[in-house]
Amino acid sequence: MPVIVDQNMRERIAHEAAFFPVSYFENELSELPGWAGPLHWHPDFEIARAETGVLDYQVGKTHILLNPGDGIFVNRNLLHGVKQVSGNVPDPLPIVVFSGTLIAPETSTISQKYIVPIADCTSLPFIVFRRQDDWCGEIHDLMDEIFTCLKQQTGCYELAVQRDLNRLFELLICRLDALPKIQATRVQLRTQVRVQKMLDYIYTHYAEPITIADIAQAASISRSEAARCFHEYMDCSPVNALIRYRLQTAHRLLHDTSLTVQQIGLDCGFGSANYFSRKFRSFYGYPPGHVRDLGK
Repeated sequence: MPVIVDQNMRERIAHEAAFFPVSYFENELSELPGWAGPLHWHPDFEIARAETGVLDYQVGKTHILLNPGDGIFVNRNLLHGVKQVSGNVPDPLPIVVFSGTLIAPETSTISQKYIVPIADCTSLPFIVFRRQDDWCGEIHDLMDEIFTCLKQQTGCYELAVQRDLNRLFELLICRLDALPKIQATRVQLRTQVRVQKMLDYIYTHYAEPITIADIAQAASISRSEAARCFHEYMDCSPVNALIRYRLQTAHRLLHDTSLTVQQIGLDCGFGSANYFSRKFRSFYGYPPGHVRDLGK
């Protein structure tokens, strides 16, 4: 199941087992229309790397271009998403989502000393590992090992992954003062929380008849403030964000289920099949039925 198209973008990152809180994803972009997914967030850390194409990784309202070989660390509970902007085939984009508890329990001295300073650093929403930067050499080696271990799952792979993530945090904490920071103002932090609350409402209630007033109420703000927040983070209106998510969900259902086009349109909150088809064609450039034609 693609990590960035889950119905509840905040909660539905499911690890293989509770005792080993790590999830590995690969080739997710190939399953997403336009090789792009909506903004989402989760309480875990994330590391990912561009392999063959150029990726636009959005973290908060910052866009980071990753060239082939560049990696990224995304801090927990932050809005983020990815879109491929160049390349003839979808990038494999290996992604690892993991809890800090894999390294140490939250109440432990190790966690307080080495995990929390990074996790709670509001000026460190992400860290970019450029392939050409000398200090990133060992980090890329660690990422190679982590990706391989999680993909192949041979031998004592859990211990190897835990060891490599420990070393990754050791390298980051030792370089913490030198890492580039983005100082977020209190207003920016508040805006991100508001966007998360409104997106959570959209992702939960997209199938229902909802208005911009409903979306704004989810964050206890006015409709004009809701519009400002969405334009700042998503460059669109709340209603457009709702329609976009409905269409992305519909595209997934067309690909993964045998439901009729009419039923999918209704299930995704569109009032009629004609309205659904018109919006779908306008957004993707082809009719809903074309998704199934491509899969034959």
